[in-house]
Amino acid sequence: MNFALKPIKPKRISDQVFEQLRELVFRGQLKPGEQLMPERELAVALDVSRTSVREAINKLVVMGLLEQKQGQGTFVRIPETRERNPLAAAMETQGASLQGLLEVRMGLECNAAAMAARRAQDSDILFLQQSLEEMREEVCSGRLGTEADVSFHMAVSYATKNPVQVYIMRGFYDFLFYGIKENLFHLYEQPEQIESILSQHTLIFKAIRDHDPERAMKAMQQHITYVVEFFRTRKDKNQPQA
Repeated sequence: MNFALKPIKPKRISDQVFEQLRELVFRGQLKPGEQLMPERELAVALDVSRTSVREAINKLVVMGLLEQKQGQGTFVRIPETRERNPLAAAMETQGASLQGLLEVRMGLECNAAAMAARRAQDSDILFLQQSLEEMREEVCSGRLGTEADVSFHMAVSYATKNPVQVYIMRGFYDFLFYGIKENLFHLYEQPEQIESILSQHTLIFKAIRDHDPERAMKAMQQHITYVVEFFRTRKDKNQPQA
């Protein structure tokens, strides 16, 4: 054999801690603004050293997922304060629009739904179900439920088992749900709109749960088309009359 083999190196404990905390943030289980438990308690809960926890947290701070406040602790960073979001840069410098963003979402998420239907495991189905239930609870409590909506779509991304999909969608939803939340408020402010959105998410969930890629793709397409048409109609209504 002419090629050289490299020895397999065991994954560092701090990297495992980092991956677990990062996933909690990406899935929305640790929400923006939420405080992490102290290093000491994290170390006990994870059965690792405080040094490993500290190294993992430092990496997440560098990534912009966490922030440390002097004398207060470590918090999940609010997406609005994150810098260098490539989608935000595109919107600011390339004349991109909400309509354009939603068109990209159509391609990314319809394909993701189909992949998720093929690859979703029991844990993925559970995350989807929990996010859907959280959306309903938020709405029933008089809130908008946008963060639960983010968690649902991130659960779809995780179910694809494609890390590139996860990273792209994380940045996408940071920007979509927090960078232009004024527009999203209009989508969620009417009860009939909220009920429609909940029904659409339920159809997506059921298709993925049933491992039906074609039905999952179609359900996601119908959901995003609904959002696109809502904003198109709203824009037309707000156009000055000739």
